[in-house]
Order: sequence, then C-alpha cells, then structure tokens
Amino acid sequence: MVVDERLHLPDLLIENFRGIESLTLPKLGRVTLLTGKNGVGKSTVLEAVRAYAAQGHPTILHELLTGRREFSTFTDEDGDFFVAPDWSALFHGRSASKKIEIIIGSQKKKTKDARIKIQRKSLPDEFESRKLGIRRRYNRRVSDEEHSPNVMACEPLGPGLLTDERMAVLWDEVALTDDENQAIQALRLVYSDAERVAVIGGGQPPIRTGGRRVVVRIKDQDIPVPLRSLGDGAARLFGLALALANGQNGFLVIDEAENGIHHSIQRDYWRMVLQAAHNNNVQVLATTHSWDCVRAFAQEAVDNDEVYGVLARLERDNDGIYLIEYSEEDLEVCAEQGIEVR
Repeated sequence: MVVDERLHLPDLLIENFRGIESLTLPKLGRVTLLTGKNGVGKSTVLEAVRAYAAQGHPTILHELLTGRREFSTFTDEDGDFFVAPDWSALFHGRSASKKIEIIIGSQKKKTKDARIKIQRKSLPDEFESRKLGIRRRYNRRVSDEEHSPNVMACEPLGPGLLTDERMAVLWDEVALTDDENQAIQALRLVYSDAERVAVIGGGQPPIRTGGRRVVVRIKDQDIPVPLRSLGDGAARLFGLALALANGQNGFLVIDEAENGIHHSIQRDYWRMVLQAAHNNNVQVLATTHSWDCVRAFAQEAVDNDEVYGVLARLERDNDGIYLIEYSEEDLEVCAEQGIEVR
C-alpha cells in the first residue's frame, strides 16, 4: 500500500452536518471514490470537505446553502420581505439550537487545524446574511475566507458543467504554463483534433459579447469553435484538468464523476485524475452511481503503484449512515470479476 504523508485529510470525521449525525471515513486516499444509493449522503460528504477547506467560513457555507436553494423569508425594519440562507439547514435535523455543533476534520492529525467546529451562534444573523449574499453577487472576487492562514483551495466540480466564466477564470491561472498543456491533452481524450485553446469575449460595452468563453482551434480549420460545441464530454474533461491544476495543495470534489464521460475513456479519465492529483498535491473526493466508473477507477488504482486510491460505499439503516471500505486487494478482485460494489 502506498503511504502518502502529504494528504490533507488522511481520514474524515463528520458530526451533525446536514443529514449526517455521525460518520467516520477511517482512511482516505489521494483519490477517494464514494458510491451508494441516492440520498445516502455522498454529496453531503463533499460539502463537508468544502466547509473544512474553508475553515467553516460563512461565505462558503452561504454558497452551499444557496446552491441547494435553502432560504428562509424575513421582514426588514420597513416591513419588506427578503430571503436569506437558512443556516439551520446545515445542522443535523435542521436544528436551530445555538448549542449544536458541527465537527468536520481528521481524528488522526494532531495539528491545530485538524478539525473545525461550527456553531449556529457563530454564524451571521438574517440581516448580515442578506448583506453577505449581496456582496457575493456583485463582487464575486471577494473572499474573506482566503485571509485565514489555514484555508486551502477546494475546487468543486459537477454534477453539471463549469460555467464559461468559471472556466475562463481557471484558464487565466494556467495559461502559458505546463498545466495549459495538460488541459489540452485532457480535451484530446474526446476530441483528438484539438490543437489550441483561448478565452475570448468579456469586453466592455458596446463590444461586450455575452461574457467570456473558451474556444478551441481544431486541426485543418481556420475558425476556432466554442468549447461547448464539442459536447459535454469535452467541456467536462477540460474543466476537470483546470480544476486539478487550480486545486494545487488543496482539494477537488467531484459530484457524479461519470457525467458526460463515455465508458470507453473512463480509464483514461481516472489515470489523468490519479496522476495529476499526485503531481499537484491535490486530494480528490468523488462520487458516482456508474459501474463503468467504479470499474475503471478500480483498474487504474490497482495499476498505479505511485498513487493510493480508495473506494468506499455509503449505506444507511435505522441507526444512521455507515461505511463499507474496499482494500486494494478488494479493488483488484472487483475489477477482474466484475463484482458489483455500488
């Protein structure tokens, strides 16, 4: 077994977060793939990692709530209605108690920042929450959480595609670097004639063209084409490569990792993820419902002697949520025999 001392989270403890009262993942890999039925809590684990990476900062928690449209209605001093995030939705049982505490982090790590604790009383009230939302809407580059020395990068991906604007921002960080070539190589997994990539648009009125977008130069074609015109698979892989590059020394969480990826290139997909995660010191947690995705991950994890991959299935019963882990030996048998582990 590969021992990776650089892992940000060698294990994961989650308490009182959303639908998870208590869950321990005793062993995480450089790349960890979670399976399980709908509603069991896979996406919640990814959200917990995002909260941990941001050290529980309200701006990220605000983003998690607005992503699920979890709002409450309030009345201001003028009697006008407004909506603000429903902070109670973050706490197990949607508790509004100021005593309940969310705990996310590692049991094994002994550092000061190994775990975060979030209490309802430490979060903004409804009026401060409204101001926070307005600020993020009109100044999207504002991110107070980055001022904390313990905050780590955490790029979220899926289940849908990255927006054009987000891809443009990520591209800005890798342009003219080796990571630019890696992104183009990822694109070529589904579109082999892709030669070069650029970001265009975003000018000021009257020449604004509807925002920035990624375009691709195709072999033997004079006019670049929009990335999205090449299909969801191309956009997905290109965005994945950008996210892996921008998540350096942090995390990447991928919800429904199989989306847009044909079964014939699943092994190429996971080979790229495993190697890029290792090279960039990115810890990846992903979810899937697809057997093709699980099998390809298992095959690549077994074949890669340098990077440790973990497969685990979440289950839920009357006592709550629990984990079934698969060792490297289990992965090898599953990959060879086609044993169902979803």
